[in-house]
Amino acid sequence: MNLRDQKVLVMGLGVHGGGLGVARWLLSQGAKVTVTDSAEPEALAASVAALNAAAEELDSHVDYVLGEHRAEDFTTSDLVVANAAVRPDSPWLAQAADAGVPIETEMTLFFRACPGPILGVTGTKGKTTTALLLAAMLRRRHPATLVAGNLQVSALEALPKLNAKTPVVLELSSFQLERLGAAGLSPHYSLVTNFSSDHVNWHGSLDAYAAAKRQIYWHQPKDGILALNGADDGSVEHMLLYEGMQRHGGRAIWVCAGPHWSRARTRFLQPVVRSVDTSVERRGDTIIWRDVSGYCGSATPLAGEPLFSVGDLRIPGAHNLANAMFAAALARAFGALPADIRVALRTFTGVEHRLELVREFDGVSYVNDTTATNPAAALAALETLHTPIVLIAGGADKELEFGPLGAAIARRVKALVLLEGSATSRMVAAVQASADRADCPLLSGPHTNFAEALAAARGLAEEGDTVLLSPGCASFGMFKNEFHRGEEFRHLVGALDNEQRQRSGQHSSPKAAQ
Repeated sequence: MNLRDQKVLVMGLGVHGGGLGVARWLLSQGAKVTVTDSAEPEALAASVAALNAAAEELDSHVDYVLGEHRAEDFTTSDLVVANAAVRPDSPWLAQAADAGVPIETEMTLFFRACPGPILGVTGTKGKTTTALLLAAMLRRRHPATLVAGNLQVSALEALPKLNAKTPVVLELSSFQLERLGAAGLSPHYSLVTNFSSDHVNWHGSLDAYAAAKRQIYWHQPKDGILALNGADDGSVEHMLLYEGMQRHGGRAIWVCAGPHWSRARTRFLQPVVRSVDTSVERRGDTIIWRDVSGYCGSATPLAGEPLFSVGDLRIPGAHNLANAMFAAALARAFGALPADIRVALRTFTGVEHRLELVREFDGVSYVNDTTATNPAAALAALETLHTPIVLIAGGADKELEFGPLGAAIARRVKALVLLEGSATSRMVAAVQASADRADCPLLSGPHTNFAEALAAARGLAEEGDTVLLSPGCASFGMFKNEFHRGEEFRHLVGALDNEQRQRSGQHSSPKAAQ
């Protein structure tokens, strides 16, 4: 795609770096760039300053339309590049389409230009950890492996460093996949860690969310490879494996990332899951890779190849073992050896903002799990920790079901510190529906001030406890995004001193937040 002297409109500069990376890359290609964003200029000051600096270095210029969008910008441009956070049903994009203006995204541009093999990672939870584990495994033989996508890293700006043999690991959100699917693009190697309800407020329905996730393999070539979670009911029910693979062929790897294979039969009978090309399973404390072509579920399993042992994994939790199994499955399919997989697992210490131990203070552990933006992710955190928990949770609603998380909070949490938000009252209702009144966790809040919420949690925690930030909700309202929420938690925890805890007035009865 020749972009020199083309009028390109970037819709959505944002503050996460995605729009900034796209705009800088477009400038480097010689495009005439205009940036439009509905946010006010002061909110985008840092991104604007960084982009202006890049333009000056390239002896170029950027035009800005901030605080609004203008129809003429969309209908008179040669190309529109939409940020992943822009809804596909945006009326502004509709105007561009009606005027015959092509619409791209950072990922569609990258897929068209990338010279090397792309390995895509998606799922409702576990995407980031799995993507980083996969990259670590591949780097044993391919040191230049790039990891980007939904990770605040510009894939486009890394293009000059790539060649035909450089693996690229991309963490892909449902937002990014929806646009890739519309363009008929899928990674050659793909995996879906799991599937459960999320982002229904964005996609409109669970089926639409599932359809977006399926785009990670829906347009694979005939020799494409896909890894799916055979222990996850949501994946078995919603990924429509054979409807997709009948379109193009491809090879399936089923990972039993749980104690048992799924019994879900909504889409196809369970024995079919056990008769695809390859499986990755746990046998005792060893993770096994098996070729099961023609294998029926009632037959004797083949011996298989050991990939790694449970003891090789340094990060805790059954969900992280599942993440490691997925990374190992796709890495092995790509050609990594078991020795590469084991070394990567032994040296991987985790991902920031995901069950990250920030500090131990006064005998209390403070753990940052801010990227648990849905109930399933928060539930995984509760199942990982084994100490008494003071949980900081709540926030903006994504129209998700809180029943299982409410039951886990009632069972595992000694005190629940609530953050203000549209989902918080529904979370409390789910907790109270699952707990006897005498056993309901002590409730505090909801708090509109994060420092007050942490102070309440500190006052409720005793030696040996864990204060866990795992909100189970989106961050909008109190914070710019979930990373901002995590950074604030780190800052406040780091500033704790030995002043006496303020216990009085920090908690309330189980009727709070109703």
